[in-house]
Amino acid sequence: MSVIKLRSDGPVLEVTLDRPKANAIDLATSRMMGDTFKAFRDDPDLRVAIVKTAGDKFFSAGWDLKAAASGDAVDGDYGVGGFGGLQELIDMNKPVIACVNGMAVGGGFELALSCDLIYASEHSSFALPEIRAGTLADAATIKLPKRIPYHVAMDLLLTGRWMDVHEAHRWGLVNEVLPADRLEARVWEVARLLASGPPLVFSAIKEVAREAESMGFQEAMNWITKRKFRTVDTLYASEDNMEGFKAFAEKRDPVWKGK
Repeated sequence: MSVIKLRSDGPVLEVTLDRPKANAIDLATSRMMGDTFKAFRDDPDLRVAIVKTAGDKFFSAGWDLKAAASGDAVDGDYGVGGFGGLQELIDMNKPVIACVNGMAVGGGFELALSCDLIYASEHSSFALPEIRAGTLADAATIKLPKRIPYHVAMDLLLTGRWMDVHEAHRWGLVNEVLPADRLEARVWEVARLLASGPPLVFSAIKEVAREAESMGFQEAMNWITKRKFRTVDTLYASEDNMEGFKAFAEKRDPVWKGK
């Protein structure tokens, strides 16, 4: 039985990691996840992905230490998207939503950080315990200080302490906290809302936001106005771009075609 379960509803794809007991990720699972998210990225009929896991105790315990003890190398082949299939996947220019129900630990926390939005149940919690094992939470060390205040990120990285979901929401790490029995319905509601939006604009937003991290403000603005970003150039030359203007002028809802 596959540890990756897929459910699609129109342009929304739900990806569920089901690997008891803690949804830990070994090299083989990571490669499967990478192939799954790459296929989503490249499918023109899919616009939004939801990332969730089975069970309600662990969202994911991260790196599978039992697999590591059996020979999985920490610097082994994680697959096309790096660990968990998302955090290094090039040109992922579609919205991805994390549906966190339970503990997001280490690489599991990093999987959630690889998503654009995070919705979590009331009993969820987050931790980066790598410091206690004498190793580096690599992706989190890069990403977390950009998501929440630096001193809060350093506290988590340097101590390995637990952050409950309400604190995570207070710092802006989590978009919404919901009762567990309402979590998935809310995530699907948001996913369908995004799926009804302009996909070429979403692509441009994700590329510009990602690439601008290494640019100065004026350089990034110049890249936009001169259409040096591939997604911006595609957007400005698209039918959808004109459709937005026409729909506004005609006082009707736009019909997005993604071209």
